[in-house]
Amino acid sequence: MSTTKGETEPVTIRLAPKGPLIVKNLERLQNSRGEAIASKPTIALCRCGGSANKPFCDGTHAKIDFSGENTADKGADRQDAYAGGEVTIQDNRFLCAHIGECTDNLAAVFRLGTEPWIDPDGADGQAIMETIRKCPSGALGYVFQGAAYQEPQGEPWITVSKDGPYFVRGDVALDGVAWSASADKRRYALCRCGASANKPFCDGSHGRVEFQDDGN
Repeated sequence: MSTTKGETEPVTIRLAPKGPLIVKNLERLQNSRGEAIASKPTIALCRCGGSANKPFCDGTHAKIDFSGENTADKGADRQDAYAGGEVTIQDNRFLCAHIGECTDNLAAVFRLGTEPWIDPDGADGQAIMETIRKCPSGALGYVFQGAAYQEPQGEPWITVSKDGPYFVRGDVALDGVAWSASADKRRYALCRCGASANKPFCDGSHGRVEFQDDGN
């Protein structure tokens, strides 16, 4: 795609077959502490979990016969709604990366071990909306005053989370992927442990396989 003077090239992610994430034109790549990671116009980010040079690919995917196949149960891809006095909370468990931003920061609303697990009147509307906007996978959303929240346009950036997925924010095009109908294409989490059934998206399997990356 050509650009005129003053414009920047779009940021894109392409899935290499049985290989890494090929990222182009990304200027902001950071670790979990917000520290910049040196980048290039084109980089290959490991998604098999085995690279010795994380977050970058070192070719290990070929040695371990990594498969990027999505084996998730598509029947579980549904969005539930919890209507409250101020805000209706939307939740799609199929997209959840199990990072815990919601349960850790607003336990009165997002209640582990309780059914229903969401109480839309457990806190004031502003606190609920602020917490949902921190959800890195886009599994959580909300409707306020008749309008559904969508991540606004903004600077594209990727965070390499601590022992977890890549958090993608902003206008980053993920090419060749079948999206959930309720997905937020400016807010999503990509697997880097290699174990997710919902590849290329994270499904929380990094916790199950005890994935570790000491550099982040």
